[in-house]
Amino acid sequence: VACSWAIPWTALITSREPVMLKNLSLLTLLAGADAMRMGPSPVARSTVARPSGVAMAGGLQLGDVGAGGDPNMKNYRKLGDAVREADAERAKEADASNKALRMEDEKRNRRSKKNEVMRAIPDDTPAGQVSDFMYRDGVTDELDKLDNEMIGLKPVKQRVRDIASLLVIDKMRRKLGLDTSIPSLHMCFTGAPGTGKTTVAMKMGTILQRMGYCRHGGVVVATRDDLVGQYVGHTAPKTKEMIKKAFGGILLIDEAYYLYNAANDKDYGQESIEILLNVMENQRDDLIITLAGYKDRMDKFFSYIPGMSSRIGNHIDFPNYEPDELVDIAKVMALELEYDLAPDALPVLKEYIAKRMTLPFFSNARTVRNAIDRARMRQASRLFIEKMDPKSDGNVTPDELKLLTAADMPTAAELAARGDSAIVE
Repeated sequence: VACSWAIPWTALITSREPVMLKNLSLLTLLAGADAMRMGPSPVARSTVARPSGVAMAGGLQLGDVGAGGDPNMKNYRKLGDAVREADAERAKEADASNKALRMEDEKRNRRSKKNEVMRAIPDDTPAGQVSDFMYRDGVTDELDKLDNEMIGLKPVKQRVRDIASLLVIDKMRRKLGLDTSIPSLHMCFTGAPGTGKTTVAMKMGTILQRMGYCRHGGVVVATRDDLVGQYVGHTAPKTKEMIKKAFGGILLIDEAYYLYNAANDKDYGQESIEILLNVMENQRDDLIITLAGYKDRMDKFFSYIPGMSSRIGNHIDFPNYEPDELVDIAKVMALELEYDLAPDALPVLKEYIAKRMTLPFFSNARTVRNAIDRARMRQASRLFIEKMDPKSDGNVTPDELKLLTAADMPTAAELAARGDSAIVE
């Protein structure tokens, strides 16, 4: 009920006399009845217009205490919460300090035990023979397979042997208790398509697994689509999932330069790169990351991400094959498919390869594989026509099924007829 005359708030709040409060209540009721007859005064109207909880002068609020308590309490932090948070921070700092001390003690103990072992070993104790380590771990067999199954690539094979030799000597040093550290086994393979980068990566995985530097030696091949997401928060889970799949082996990232888009600052590939950099540095004992792609593009990629290049200890360039080497590769491919290349087919194939190398989109061994596939189709068409001829008895011998002749091979004349700008398989 509005009142046409003002009663100070302090008189109502600070009064401690019950009698006075009763008198004030009686006067308020009488004034309210009088106000109902005369109508609200301007002061009363302004008082009625102010809703509950409206801020008053000095930053305070007058609200319904019974409904929600003091509205200003939410602006203050409870002392108990602050104390608990401070205790939690101190506990974290103490745990970190204790962990660092424990690690230092463990390191000191390992060093002490190592010194004791070294003092106990006579100076003339042999570390063993290199051949024992090579044959016992099966490393020699894998290197021989690399030489026999892969044509050419002499600099690549030599680099693989160098890595294997370093790891063997490292194991011999460890046997005597000498200081050893696992070298950086992250690799970068540069070269044109079809030069054997994926095959060499698989061979390296097997060699490292035989020597105990990989748990399983498997190779997981990934591209940008496997690592980079399409929206915020999608990239990290995808990248970590591929890392999880390759853990204990090799993660081969094909055409790795597509991870970084210099023209788009908001590209999500940068997030994937940061995760890979962290894994390459802190978990290099559990995962070997190998990047692959064209040399010029990989060099440009490293110029944008210098931390990536410095974490890779083995940069291996795969040269293009020579025509004679590609003919030898064709023989191996045909043999794996249980085909024989006729003597007259080899010069035709070599001439075709030499011409094809001058045209766009040449892919070394992949181009040779496509040529063998076309020869197989032409052989099938030739045999079908010959055996369906009424003059033929229709019988096909095993030798006919296996032999690829000069008539089956694609020729350089066919390429010339299509023009130098034609897209050829």
